[in-house]
Amino acid sequence: QLQLVESGGGLVQPGGSLRLSCAASGFTLDYYAIGWFRQAPGKDREAVSCISSSGGSTNYADSVKGRFTISRDNAKKTVYLQMNSLKPEDTAVYYCAARWALCAAEYEYWGEGTQVTVSS
Repeated sequence: QLQLVESGGGLVQPGGSLRLSCAASGFTLDYYAIGWFRQAPGKDREAVSCISSSGGSTNYADSVKGRFTISRDNAKKTVYLQMNSLKPEDTAVYYCAARWALCAAEYEYWGEGTQVTVSS
């Protein structure tokens, strides 16, 4: 059974950092692109970042460029989202999702999310 599980969320002060993890089970992560998305209360879901199956291609939303870094460790079947210089507007539930090979708009498999709250 293919499963994605996010972890690493929590409460952090503005300017702080968090590292989110997306752990995969039930499938070979090596063949899948992983995207990170977020959804704040009352807002549409937003694509945050994506990394291709090889790790050779990454992309970021303009709102997080220079602050967030996506990476993957296929041996550990985990994708990470390092979030630095966090702002209150980064507060949201963060989800990871998987699709075959390359980053794109549609994803097949989704995790259940982890809450990130940026507040003083």
